[in-house]
Amino acid sequence: MDITAVTRSYARWAPIYDRTFGAITMMGRRKAVDHINRRGGHVLEVGVGTGLALPLYGDDVTVTGIDFSTDMLAKAEKRVADDGLHNITALRQMDARSLDFPDDHFDSIAAMHVLSVVPEPARVMAEIARVCKPGGEVVITNHFRRDAGLLSRVERLAAPLENMLGWDSDFSIDVILQDPRLTLSRQSALPPAGLMTFLILRKTGGDAPLPDASLPPI
Repeated sequence: MDITAVTRSYARWAPIYDRTFGAITMMGRRKAVDHINRRGGHVLEVGVGTGLALPLYGDDVTVTGIDFSTDMLAKAEKRVADDGLHNITALRQMDARSLDFPDDHFDSIAAMHVLSVVPEPARVMAEIARVCKPGGEVVITNHFRRDAGLLSRVERLAAPLENMLGWDSDFSIDVILQDPRLTLSRQSALPPAGLMTFLILRKTGGDAPLPDASLPPI
């Protein structure tokens, strides 16, 4: 995925994103933010886009959002202003491959439907692991390729069009599970038709308990 192509693609998507792909992925955003709200604290949302998830955060959760697309960020800023979202402390233009935050800084990190649209997703995950506090969580919703069936063939056929679509349809889950600092603690399929996946990764170290024992299944 080329960063220039991503910029052009999301400039095209920004005016219609909320009514198209944003609408399809809203259930995953709700699941992710519901989980984060149970933990509270300071949250980084990587790929905040037009800010669709921002009104869902609890008042006791402080949120910093970043995105590479200034077109998307402009819509997020308007949403924050229009809705009076005082717990959104910053919206910044930033390349997720080089996060301008110190190590071990955030209690939770949300990456919702962004990892298959960024260049070098493994490098992005390394940066996410770096800025997450030990014992903190990385909450991910994303589409990952299937290994069998009709949809898997469609995904592979669409893969050469990724720069035009702004989305890697043939994206493997293994890419984001390779950082040794992050341990997978939860994985489940999301509607529609299990097309999206919900993941919780926990950064090693710290005293925060794993959430799975007390939280209802998703």
